[in-house]
This record gives sequence, structure tokens and C-alpha cells, in this order.
Amino acid sequence: MTTGRDILRVTLRRNAGAISAGTLLLGLYQAAETAFPIALGLIAEHTLRERELGSLALSIGALAVIITTVSLSWRFGMRILQQASVTEAHRWRVRVAACGLQPVAGDTDLKSGEILTIATEDADQGADIIEVVPLLISSMVAVLVAAVALGLADVRLGLLVIVGTVAILSILSVLSRRIGTSTREQQARVARAGAKVADLITGLRPLHGFGGNHAGFLSYRRVSTEARTQAVTVATANGVYAGIAQGLNAVLATVVTLSAGWLAFEGRITIGELVMAVGLAQFIMEPLKLFSEMPKYVMTARASADRMALVLSAPPVMAEGRGRPSPGDDLEVEGIVFGGLRELKFRVPAGEFVAVAAYQPGAAADLAAVLAVRVPPEAYAGVVRVGGRELSDLPVAAVRERLLVNPYDGEIFAGTLRSNLDPGGTGRPVAEAVEASMLTDVVALHPEGLDHGVRDRGANLSGGQRQRLSLARALAADADVLVLHDPTTAVDAVTEQLIARNVALLRRHRTTLVLTSSPALLDAADRVLVLDGGAITAEGTHRDLLATDETYRLAVSR
Repeated sequence: MTTGRDILRVTLRRNAGAISAGTLLLGLYQAAETAFPIALGLIAEHTLRERELGSLALSIGALAVIITTVSLSWRFGMRILQQASVTEAHRWRVRVAACGLQPVAGDTDLKSGEILTIATEDADQGADIIEVVPLLISSMVAVLVAAVALGLADVRLGLLVIVGTVAILSILSVLSRRIGTSTREQQARVARAGAKVADLITGLRPLHGFGGNHAGFLSYRRVSTEARTQAVTVATANGVYAGIAQGLNAVLATVVTLSAGWLAFEGRITIGELVMAVGLAQFIMEPLKLFSEMPKYVMTARASADRMALVLSAPPVMAEGRGRPSPGDDLEVEGIVFGGLRELKFRVPAGEFVAVAAYQPGAAADLAAVLAVRVPPEAYAGVVRVGGRELSDLPVAAVRERLLVNPYDGEIFAGTLRSNLDPGGTGRPVAEAVEASMLTDVVALHPEGLDHGVRDRGANLSGGQRQRLSLARALAADADVLVLHDPTTAVDAVTEQLIARNVALLRRHRTTLVLTSSPALLDAADRVLVLDGGAITAEGTHRDLLATDETYRLAVSR
């Protein structure tokens, strides 16, 4: 089971080389930064004592070396770490996206908009742990070097830095835990707001149609207000944290400076040591600030990793089988009991075009879910076979190579018409699919043709255009066994007639199952199965059933 802690552990282990190199270079950077005030103190000491130009030139040369080391070590150290962080974020984005596209047995209670946020923002923030660890260690190096240098001047100054640092971190660790909890809640609420926007965009036209756009707006405003309130809470906590950290660091620097001044006044340290102490007191404020901020970033990375784990730990819809489909393209459903289905049994021989007229829409949706492998085999009774092999014996990828289920609410992606029809650029029969689905008018309407831009979720297309694009994509896949669920509910009657005829011609001699109440598709089918009460109650051609079955005639006539 993947957890947020596991994700961070894998991230650190996989990038151990980059983290080691980055830590070494950033540690060198902090050590050189610390050496700068120490060098100034020594220069002041030797200049006052010896007053020689040679010593002064040597000291200036030493300062030049220190400055060069500071510049180069920071530049190359951060370059290594940022490259590793970006690469690691890409790996987690791909993995989260892959898991989000796979059917899972458990309900993660995450919508597509939330998964998008997790695959982008949370993946980036989780990978930030690669930079956090070296920065944390290098800051500790700076504080320790400063403490040792001050301790050599006077033990009390070194102890003051160490004790003060421990006290500051103890106080800030309490605050960082609260920030981590608030950040997790903020990320969840922002993701929910993003999902709500995606849902509203998808249903914008229907909302306008029945006057529900105002209610949809109010729903989004409520979710967005919750996200804003939580964001203000997190920002307030971060502000308090930063203010307290800055104040504590300033207090420590002031105490060290005053203590060094008092010791110099009493003659216990030299003027050069005083210059060094004052310089180090000012310098350690920056690594202390960085050191004190790291727990906050660790908590943020942990919160993001926990959210990624919600997607990555979701169990697959079924254990991966090891078999391969047999050569046959027949589809067999035997004794299925699930949802609204009761001992459902039928067979579609290879090459036949069969339509299922479901009197209860929920039963059709349950059948589509089972065939699409969105339901684990243990959740229903009975078996589904493709080419004589049970779906539970086959890997999901192998099932999808042979059996394609196109849902009635198929997603449309940002890109072009062509990229939606042939996402992988595999040279599918796009032209035939466009013509069969009557998408030709959409292609001809725009000068770019198939390269016409499509917005996210097809926001610039009508409901009928989106449905025809989804149907064309399914037809272009040229699957051995194709299942279509209500593919023409958003098109007019004339277009529906043409689509039904075209689909029957294009899928001739290919196994096709259509779940529909469309008279045009029912008439185009070789055979119609009547699904009522969860079982097949009648069978025949559309016209025979119209003539002999009054219930059927009333159910499908328009």
C-alpha cells in the first residue's frame, strides 16, 4: 500500500546521487559564506598588528577565492537539485496520471479535476523534498561552522549559538505541524473547487437549457469560498510562522552581537575576534531563517505526497490475468447479477450487430460498467467472455485491445479534432469514422479541418458535436468488439438515421453491441434484445418486435 511517507522515501532514494552532490556543493557554499566574516576578522587582526601590504594583498586574494567559491558552488548545486526535482516531478505526474486513467475497485472520492491538481501541483510540491534536504543540511553546516568559530574565540559565544538555534527550532517545529495540517486541508479544498469548475464547464449548455446556471454558480461560489477561507488561514499561519522565525533569529543575532561587544570591552576577545563575531551574528540570520523554514516545506511536501498516495494506492479493478484472448471475436454474457441486472444472459456471435433495448436506463449503465471492466469481478455474479476467454483471466490491457466500450459521456480533450480522433497518431481510419459519425459538417465548417482546435472537455462544441466526436473516436479505434452506450441521444432524428446506417455499414462483419432506445439504431441492428427487469425478455428484429410486442412499441416509438 503506497503512503505519502513511501513516496517521499522513494523520491529521496531515487535521487540520492543528485542530493549528495547538491548537499556537498551547498554545504561548501554555506561554509564559504561563513568563512567570509571569519576572514574579515582575521584581516582586521593582522592588519592592525603587522600593517604590511603583502599580508593585505594575500587577505584580499583569500576573500576573492571565498567569493568565487560562494558563487560557483551555489550555482552548480542548485542546478543539480532543480534538474533532479523537475525530473522527479515529471515521473510522479506520469504515474499519477496513469493510475488516474485506470479503473479502480475502490472509490477514491476524487473527481477528474482533483486528480488533475494532484498530478500537477502536488507532484511538483512533493518533488521539492529533493531541494529541501540539501538546504536543510547546508544550513545546519553554516550554523555549526559559525558556532565552532565563535567557540574558538570564546566558548560562551559558541554555546550561545547552539542553545539559541535549538530553542528556535523547538518553537518553530510546533508551528510547522499546524501549517502542515492546514496545508493539507487547503490543497483538498482547492482541488474540489477545480473539480467543480470542470463539472460546470462540462454541463454549461444543459444548465443554460433548464435555467440552472445560477444554482450552478452558487454551488461553485460556496466551494470556492471554502477554499479561499482555508487559503487565508494557511497564509495567516505562514505569516505568523515567518514573523516569529525572523524575530527569534534577530533576537539571537542581537544577543550574540551584544555578548561579543561586552567580551571585547572586558578584553577577553580581540578586536579582530569582535569583527568576526559581529559579522557571524549578522550572517547566521540567513541560514537560520532558511533552516527554520525547512520544516514548513517538509510538511507541504508530505501533504502533497499523501494526496498522491490517494490515487496511487487505489487497488486495481481486478488482479491482472496472464492469459491472452482467443482468436474469436464473439461476446458472451452469462448469468450476470449486478445492480439492476438479474441473471443476464446473451451472446453476440462474431461479426453480428446486436442492439439492446433497455427499459430501465440504469440496467444499461450497469451492463456497460461490467463490460468496460469498471467493476471488479468479485462484485458481480456470472462471467463475461470475449473470444471464449473470461475477462477475469485477461490483463486489462489485453481486454481493451479486443473490447472497446464507448460510454455515453465520453471525455473530449483539449487539442484538435484529429488528436481526439487519433490520440496516439497511429494512423487510424479517421476519414471513415468522421463520415460514419456525421462529423463531416464540423470538419467542413472550419478552414483548419481536422486540425481545428478543441477546448478542454469540448467547451467550444455543442452537445451533439461532442457526442459525434466521441462516437467517431470509438469507430476510428476499429476494435474487434465494440460496445456503444447511447451514442446518438444528443443528435436530431435525421442525423440519427444517417449515423445508424453508416455505423452498420462501417461495422459490417465486426462484432458490435449497441445499448440504445433509438429506433434508428434498433432498426439497423441484425437483432434486438429487450432488457427488462434485469434480464432478456424478448428477442427479434426491430420491425418484428414492433409488430408483435405492444410494450416494446410503446417503449421505443418516438
